[in-house]
Amino acid sequence: MLVFYDARLVLLSVPKTGTSAYQEALQSRADLAITNPPELKHAPLYRYNRWIRPMFARVCNAELDVAAVMREPVSWLGSWYRFRQRPFLDGKTTSTRGLNFDDFVRDYCKGQQPEHAKVGSQAKFLEAQKNGCRVTHLFRYEDQPRLQQFLQDRLGGELALRQRNVSPAMDLTLSPEIDALYRRKKPDEFALYDSIT
Repeated sequence: MLVFYDARLVLLSVPKTGTSAYQEALQSRADLAITNPPELKHAPLYRYNRWIRPMFARVCNAELDVAAVMREPVSWLGSWYRFRQRPFLDGKTTSTRGLNFDDFVRDYCKGQQPEHAKVGSQAKFLEAQKNGCRVTHLFRYEDQPRLQQFLQDRLGGELALRQRNVSPAMDLTLSPEIDALYRRKKPDEFALYDSIT
């Protein structure tokens, strides 16, 4: 999470949406950069609302805009699947080695997810809060030029981005049956992504 006080902007770090590259490029310009541990770096909107937003509201009388990135839901799960194929997870319950992508997505759609499929939810991460706190600028991961232009306009200056945390390439084609299951079990993920203009 990055906070830019003068620009009245916070950039949430939704996992698997390329935000590590943005954090690296922008953290020296941020007034508050939470880069570790992952539970705070990747704090969802409800944690921002509970801890960070009140600090700026009460002390500085400032309400910040909230920006975030969302990845197409199948691609997002594909990124988690590929990440959890990495050798450093071999033998751990979070590893997806030995599973095909259909099996991983099927496990993600279960009520009781196995450890390897517990990756959270973009829709829950970005869910508007009862007090009105919400993401005011939501960008598609697949539309990097729009996100970059927004940040350059809002913060001033150019962005120098480098790819970070890139997982190995592999085929991530879902069978029609599992694609339909995912859309039926997790409609909020697709509805939110489709709402981004």
